[in-house]
Amino acid sequence: MLFNSYIFIFLFLPLTLLGWYILNYFKKYEAAKLFLAGMSLWFYGYFNSYYLLIIVVSILGNYLLSYLMKFSRTVLTSRIGLITGILFNLGFLFYFKYYDFFFENINLVFHTNFNLKYILLPLGISFFTFQQLSFIIDRCTGKAEHYSFINYLTFVTFFPQLIAGPIVLYTEMMPQFEDVTKKRFNADSFAKGIVFFTIGLGKKVLLADTLAIPVNYGFEQTQFLDTPATLLVILAYTFEIYFDFSGYSDMAIGLGKMFNIELPVNFNSPYKACSVKELWQRWHMTLSRFFIQYVYIPLGGSRKGKLRTIFNTFMVFFLSGLWHGANWTYVAWGTMQGLLVIWDNLGIVGVEGSNEKVPAKFHIPKWMGWIFTFTFFNLSLFFFRSDNMANAFQMFKNIFAFKNTGYLYKVAAKMDIPEFYLIKQVINLTMPDMLTFAYLAVFILLLVISGFILTRKNTMQIVYEQPLNRGFCLWITVIFVWSVISFSQVSTFIYFNF
Repeated sequence: MLFNSYIFIFLFLPLTLLGWYILNYFKKYEAAKLFLAGMSLWFYGYFNSYYLLIIVVSILGNYLLSYLMKFSRTVLTSRIGLITGILFNLGFLFYFKYYDFFFENINLVFHTNFNLKYILLPLGISFFTFQQLSFIIDRCTGKAEHYSFINYLTFVTFFPQLIAGPIVLYTEMMPQFEDVTKKRFNADSFAKGIVFFTIGLGKKVLLADTLAIPVNYGFEQTQFLDTPATLLVILAYTFEIYFDFSGYSDMAIGLGKMFNIELPVNFNSPYKACSVKELWQRWHMTLSRFFIQYVYIPLGGSRKGKLRTIFNTFMVFFLSGLWHGANWTYVAWGTMQGLLVIWDNLGIVGVEGSNEKVPAKFHIPKWMGWIFTFTFFNLSLFFFRSDNMANAFQMFKNIFAFKNTGYLYKVAAKMDIPEFYLIKQVINLTMPDMLTFAYLAVFILLLVISGFILTRKNTMQIVYEQPLNRGFCLWITVIFVWSVISFSQVSTFIYFNF
């Protein structure tokens, strides 16, 4: 079930909110959590009932292991539990996400003939697996207690963050589900939730989905794109992926607030960053938190010398790339990000005004650091978006071919959006030869608007700094209505694939 769908907004969400608050009003707290978990499982299984079996097996397996750890009395049994938990979760993830990728490459390198299974990837498996893995690791190391099954089920399945994050920790969620004060309706929290959700909905439906039209076409035509078309297509994808994932994160936080539950912030204006390291402190913050806490620090962090720190940093980004998908393009993307962050950590070149632990030898102005960061992040997305390495390298070739064949007009012609209909009809009647230029103007205008929005306050700042006066409420209403009438039946979130 999509957040940006009629069934979610006009059926699922009202029913879930009513059930949650009515049961809590009558102090049926355990029934309320069970109801919320049941509705969340419906939300998840709506995509494919087959997915329900997968997530239920994952939940039961992890909960059983947590229960068995109650009887752990020695370091050895705790260590066995830890290894079992890691193998269970990563094995689960490997089978559904990486099995074919692994054996396809084994066949290629060693000329073997292992059969591929072509397994259907369950939605959000990387998210709910990492969420449970963090709990099991802390459980086996004695940092977490065992919870009731209803609490654990609610923690894992809470629908706002189930499919595409944020990757939440038990320490920030379970206490909230136990807090009786959070079970009462809070008008202020609910109002803020509506604003968060609506702004996120607008980002997704009005910006990300619209930008996806020329982007999808461009990446299907990599062999034919010229330099201008390639540059604008990748810029459009840079904005698309931001508004898509940031929009989902805003909607998740908004939905959480409607239930009086606080979800962690996952985005903090990453495109304002002046270094790649800073960008990753602002982008998909809960994924970075997971890798720092459960990979970087256990490997030694920055405590074992410069070379070990470089290796640990590289491993975090290598694994982050692999986490995003079973494809060498994601590995290349993660590797590129890791090398850029390592470069920042070397302290050779710093950005003026940045909070550096070690003073850099040379400093550049903030605007120059921003250009460097934004440019290299754009270039890295050639790997992230391409279906294979050949297409990614073709996009690089297109940029440096320095040719202009006019293909940009074909890409822009895909911007045949409903909002442009009346203007298109007028141009067709009066100046039909200008229609191709009009499409290009719409495409460029959308990119300019997207860039302008990213320079303004982010959603968090808007929600907490903007009073809910009549003008602001009217603006939110317009965004909501415009988004709802613009719903597409084929729209999905980019991070659903991960």
